[in-house]
Formats: sequence, C-alpha cells, structure tokens
Amino acid sequence: MASSRRRWIAWAAWAVIAIVAFGGMLAIQGRGGERITDAQMTAVATVGYQPPPATSAGRPQGGAHVHLPHAPTPLWAPRAHAAPEALDTQITWYSLQVPPLPNRGQQLYLYIPRWKSDGVLAIYADGKLIRQSHANLQWNGSNQPLWIALPRTATSHPPTTLDIRLQHVRGIGGAFSSVWIGDYRQLAPRYSVRDIFQVRLPAFSTVAFLATGVFALFVWFSRRAERIYLLYFLTSVVCFLRMLHTFVGTEPLIVSDAWFGWLTVNSTFWMILALHLFVAELHRVRQPRLTGVILVIGGGWSIATLPNLLDPTMIAAPIYVNMLVLGLGATFNGIRQSLRAGSHFALLLSTWCLVTVVAGVYDLALQQNMVDIESVYLTNFTGVGFTLLFWYIMLSRYIEALATATEAKADLAQRLVQREAELTASHARLREIENRELLHQERQRLMQDMHDGLGSTLVTALRAFENDRATNLDAVDILRGCIDDLKLTIDSMEPVETDLLLLLATLRFRLQPRLEAAGVKLLWSVGEAPPLEWLDQRHALHILRILQEAFANILKHAGAREIAVAVRVEGDQVVVRVQDDGRGFDPARSSGGRGLANQRRRAEAIGGVIRWEPSGQGSILALILPVQKPQRAIAIRT
Repeated sequence: MASSRRRWIAWAAWAVIAIVAFGGMLAIQGRGGERITDAQMTAVATVGYQPPPATSAGRPQGGAHVHLPHAPTPLWAPRAHAAPEALDTQITWYSLQVPPLPNRGQQLYLYIPRWKSDGVLAIYADGKLIRQSHANLQWNGSNQPLWIALPRTATSHPPTTLDIRLQHVRGIGGAFSSVWIGDYRQLAPRYSVRDIFQVRLPAFSTVAFLATGVFALFVWFSRRAERIYLLYFLTSVVCFLRMLHTFVGTEPLIVSDAWFGWLTVNSTFWMILALHLFVAELHRVRQPRLTGVILVIGGGWSIATLPNLLDPTMIAAPIYVNMLVLGLGATFNGIRQSLRAGSHFALLLSTWCLVTVVAGVYDLALQQNMVDIESVYLTNFTGVGFTLLFWYIMLSRYIEALATATEAKADLAQRLVQREAELTASHARLREIENRELLHQERQRLMQDMHDGLGSTLVTALRAFENDRATNLDAVDILRGCIDDLKLTIDSMEPVETDLLLLLATLRFRLQPRLEAAGVKLLWSVGEAPPLEWLDQRHALHILRILQEAFANILKHAGAREIAVAVRVEGDQVVVRVQDDGRGFDPARSSGGRGLANQRRRAEAIGGVIRWEPSGQGSILALILPVQKPQRAIAIRT
C-alpha cells in the first residue's frame, strides 16, 4: 500500500512539473508584434483542384468582412464524385491589411498558428506568391504552425497587404487562424512554444515509443511465453500510426493521401484493440467476447473506409460514434477489471485511456470548428502520456524482475551455504566413518597377520614343547622367526607410496643379518622399476610374506650358500626373481606343508603370479606383479 501511494505521489509530482513547465514556456513568449484579426473573405465554387496563380491579381474583389480566426461550421453533404478531379471544391480568399510597422531595418516574419485546407495553401505578399504547400489533399497541415520570412524590399518596408488562398472540399475543411507579423525577437518564442508542444514533442515521444517497441520485439523473440513484450511492440506501432498525422503534411507523403487518410482513421480502432489487450495482459483477465467485438467493429470499418469504396462524408459520423462507444466500453471495462484484480499498472493505463477519450472528444470538436481553431489537439499530449506510461510500466516490471532475481540469488546463496554446511557435516561424518572402517580393517589385517605369522609359529613351538619334542627344535631359530614375522608386520605398516624398490630394500635390511648369520651370501641386482599405483600396506604385506616364505624355504631345505635377488621390468609387468644354488625341488611333486599354497594365495590376492622356473642348480622363484591396478587374480603357471 505504501509503495502504491508513493507511485501515485510521484506521478502527481511529475504532472505538476509538466504543468509548471508548460505554463513557464507560455509565460516566456515574447511580447510585441502585430496580430491581424480582420480580413475580407471571398469564396469561389470550383470543381477539382487547381494550382495557385503566381499573383493574387485575379482574386475576386470585395467579399464579406470576417474576424480571424475564421472557422465556418462544416456542411456534411454527400459529394457527387469520388475522383479528386471531379470533386466539388471551393477556393477561399482572405485579404489582410498589414498595419503600419516601424521600419528598423530588421527582417520581418509571418507567423500563422493554424489553418485548415484539403488542397494547396498559397500566401501572397503585396500580390506576389511567397509560399505554397505541396500538391492537393495534403494531410493535416493545419496542425503545424507556419513560419515565413517576408521578402525585403529595397527600402526595407514591410508589405502592406497579405492574401491567403485556400482550396478545399466545398462545405468542409476550410478555416484560417489569425496572423502575426513582427521581427524574430517578437515572434520566435510564440512560434517555438507552439511548434515544440504541438509538433516536436508528440513526434519525438512517438518515435521514441516505437524505438523501445522494436527493442521489446527482440526481447519477445527470446521470451516467447511473455506476450506483454509483443503487445508492447504492437501498441507502439499503432500509436505511431495514430500520431503520424500530427507531424507530417507540409511535404509530400510516401503514400497516397487516400491511403494515408485510411491509416489515420483506422489506427484509432487498432489502438483501442492494442490497449485493451495490453491492459488485459496486466490484470490477467482474458475477455474473448469483448476482444471479438472490437475486432469485428474495427475490422469492419477498416474495410468500409478503403479508398474509393464509400463516401467519407456519409460514414464520418458513424465512425466517430463507434470510436467513442468502443473507447469508453474498453476503458470502463479495463478500470473495472483492474480494480478487481488489484493491478495498479492496469488501473493507471485504463484511467489514462479515459483521459484520452475525453481529449479525443475535445479534438473532434476542434476538428469540427466547434472550439477556437487556434487551440491545440489534446490527444497529442495524451500520446506523450502513453509513451511515459508504457515506459514506466516496463521499467517497473524490469525493476521488479531485478528485485526478484536479487531475492532469488540471495535465497539461492543462502540455500547453497546451508547445503554446503550440510555437505561439509556429511563429509566429516563420512570421513569419520571411513577412518573408523580403515582402522577396523587395519586392526583386522594386523590381527590376521599376527595370527597367521607370529601366532602360528608360537603355537607350533608351544605344542612341540608340550609334547616333549623341544629337544628336536631350535629355540633360537623359532624366536628369530617370530621376530622376523613381527618385523615384517611392522614394516608393512610403513607407507611405501607405490615404491616396490623401497619395500624390497626394507626386506633386505631385515633379512640380511639373518642370512649372514646362517653363512648365506645375498646378491642384490635391482634395476629401475615403475611405481605400482595399487601398492598399499595390505598388498605390501602379501609381497613381504611371499618373499619371506621363499627365503625361509631356502634356509631350511635347500642348503644353499648363495641367494640372488633380481628385479626386472618385462612389458607391463615387474618380475621379482629369487634364485638359490641349493639342492632345488620340483614344486609339482612337493606335498609337505602349506607354504607353497600360502604363497599362491597371497599372489592371487594382489593380482600377481608365482612361478618356479627351471634352473641348472638350485631353484628360481619368480613373483610376477602387474604395473597397472590388477582387475582380477591371475592363474598360476608353473
């Protein structure tokens, strides 16, 4: 409510500013100059249109004395012929006496606020033609004030007589305002104020409205669901066509006068339809019946008023009545629906439509010479108002869209922050669960390794001692084996970071003292090896157990004096070979213990292969490891 009140206050302020500005422009008009309000008028009946003569010497003498502005009441009689060359026309002459003016040697000007003529307007000074409009049937030249520089004589005396020749359809279209004569300082302010407010301002606002309408059309191309942009464009077009007659007419038109008249008349119906649809789009109440009525009536008159189809003098009154009825009906309907829907934009536009209808009635009275013809057409200013209103509506929608976008952005940012906090908390919980799971898995692994390695060795020794077989056991060897198992388990907990060579170096560090104590020489031949991305602590322990078992078997059964360890890269595999010079054995015939089976199981668990290669002396164990992450266990090949 407060926002709506502020809008109304703002518009009231702008209205006051506009009124003050207009009053100020009128107040600063220059004083002085001579206004001629008396003339001798003569009328001559003619057929068709004739070009004006070079001089006014042939004009009829005498005539009736009239007071300017002179605007006889139109006689709406049907014309006998439709063709322009066969029309019943009339030439009206106004003869004016110029009062004595001081001779200051300055350029004098003639200022004519308004005239009405269907044909050519010709102006004579001291009998000589000084100005004429373009060919017959010029449109609405009466709306544009005339500013004419009077010819200067050798003595710089102003002319003594002025003759005005108008030719128009007989009985209608002829009228003439008073005439001002004076220097530039005296008349320029008067002419400028009327020209700006009567012609330039409506023309500028209409063209600007059309330019923004074209922009709205391009917006609609990318947002087809929002019809308001298309309706904005269509309204700007019909408004441009409706106001076009206010600032053209002094020069030849690009279309014929008949078709231009058809556009001017019917653009009023089109504007009623466009405004009705736009207001309906604002208050969101579709009324197809009313829209259909406006379409039928407006379309019917658009056909009936086609050039050379019907006599304009016969259909002018019904056209005006239909315009008034349709305008008032659409306007009051828009106001009612706007109040129901609570749309202040639609209400504002509908109210301005009502103001325009009232102004249109006044302009019709001005056109029919029922009011002073030196007045101005009020619909020119309501057209400016429409431009400002549509700009205000679209600007408000744009601001509301920005505010909505800003709110949506803020809401989205808040939701993102909340979601980020939720994801952070969820990630923290997952990390905690993952850490717990890793710790659990690591405990399980260590427990399993302790059970399979150190625990198994201790249990075997314990049972041997309990069965009185301790004398057959080497207690020191058993303890060393336990210590080795414990050290391997501890070594497997160190991060190896995919480095197989580092893991093997650790194994060498642990086993070499034991080998030296047993009198076995260790030969180490290790080249470059690529990193194994899959190598982690669990896989590292499997490799250590396999190699530990190989060294243990050599020490226990082979009777070797020398062990050689070599690492080579073969294609996409890394091969670790352990070769001894002992007695050797055939793994296919070996049936004692679970050592070999454990080695195969551990190799398969890491995607590798255990292979015993033939040798002339001793045995060779080859542990084949894939460079890439193992996808499945590899079958054992012997």
